[in-house]
Amino acid sequence: MTQNPILNALSATLYIALVASLMFNMEKIPDGVDSILMPIAMLSLFVLSAAVMAYVFCFKPIQLLVEGKKAEAGNLFLKTIGVFAIITILVFCALFVVINK
Repeated sequence: MTQNPILNALSATLYIALVASLMFNMEKIPDGVDSILMPIAMLSLFVLSAAVMAYVFCFKPIQLLVEGKKAEAGNLFLKTIGVFAIITILVFCALFVVINK
């Protein structure tokens, strides 16, 4: 990814929003899908999501670590996690506001 923790965290949030939108709209399939394809699709999505999140959160810090920039790598990783934590807290706050209306 980038060395900008805000952009990295926003990228993760965007990916999560896309996956959540897909899952939300899957509920609208009439009568559901009774097939082996559904568990295969869900497990595939889980593995893809793990790979995407590993790339978003870890690629650049690992690259910096290999270049010998240990402090910079740790700093970028922690800042990215921190920004993502703030975004997550804001999403939960928005959820509570919507629920309590």
